[in-house]
Amino acid sequence: MPSTPEKKVKDKVKKILKENGVYFFSPVTGGYGASGVPDIVGCYRGRFIGIETKAGSGKPTALQEKNLMEISEKGGIAILVNENGIKYLENMFSVELPNMGVLYDLLKE
Repeated sequence: MPSTPEKKVKDKVKKILKENGVYFFSPVTGGYGASGVPDIVGCYRGRFIGIETKAGSGKPTALQEKNLMEISEKGGIAILVNENGIKYLENMFSVELPNMGVLYDLLKE
């Protein structure tokens, strides 16, 4: 089965998370799960992380944006990333993460 462009982004993100010792999983949202939940959720050094992946010029839905904002408002780290923002994500774990909620928009052209 061919890999979609967004799946390729997810796979790259998961590789970075593994390399940096992040606990993470991809929640099931269809049917019984909640809609708008980030593609990947995890924990790194006691910080909750929600990551929404997009391919190309893809943008998050209003519900995805709402969930990312809630994560950052509650003190978590919300990340929106596409294939062009991967290099920024790679460097993110080499610096001290903020102690307050933050939304990183890594959708780069």
